[in-house]
Amino acid sequence: MWTKICANTNVDDASMATEMGADAVGFVFAPSKRQVTPEEASEMISGLPPGVEKVGVFATEDPNQVQGCVDVAGLTAVQLHGAYRASIVQHLVEECGEDLKIIQTMAYELDPVNREDSDARFEAALRLVFGDPRVWAVLLDASKGGASGGLGVSFDWERVGKIVERTRRAFGADAPRVILAGGLRAENVAQAIAAIDPWGVDVASGVEAEPGKKDPKRLRAFLDAAKGAVAS
Repeated sequence: MWTKICANTNVDDASMATEMGADAVGFVFAPSKRQVTPEEASEMISGLPPGVEKVGVFATEDPNQVQGCVDVAGLTAVQLHGAYRASIVQHLVEECGEDLKIIQTMAYELDPVNREDSDARFEAALRLVFGDPRVWAVLLDASKGGASGGLGVSFDWERVGKIVERTRRAFGADAPRVILAGGLRAENVAQAIAAIDPWGVDVASGVEAEPGKKDPKRLRAFLDAAKGAVAS
């Protein structure tokens, strides 16, 4: 199971994550208590192993801003929050090169009044992103009140898992990777993996001692649980 430890704010935490076996580390450039500058991210990235993905998290519709952070920080992947924009993906591929991995976040928010409508909207949006071959991975996250990313909120994995599976079957071998985020921690990651069958998982607050500071015991427990989990 591919694992990403997100929202790193200091060299020690980023290094600890990779030393414990994380496959990717994330750095938040969007407004957040864990937001870092491109220069701070560059300092953290400079000491990381070459095989580890260095992922920038963005919530902007300005591809030039994303491109600038990629160049300064030395990112190998970008995680785009907000509505999918094919034009942004195209710009990044053209200006940063095809080696830059594009992760598009898809936020699921259940409408308690009309569950079928919320499912249909999510599935339609998911199919649109699955149809873009430039998207390296789709990250599933929770949405609450229109906000998504870094909320530490889980969602109905069983319900979303059925939608994801239908979409994956429709695209077959052309389907992008699926990464699961949203309220994950050591105690529930195996259950989430069994329901969604993702290619990878992403965690931030679930392995923190406090916002912006990782807890070694929680981090170790999460990585062990995720890498030892089996999909249903």
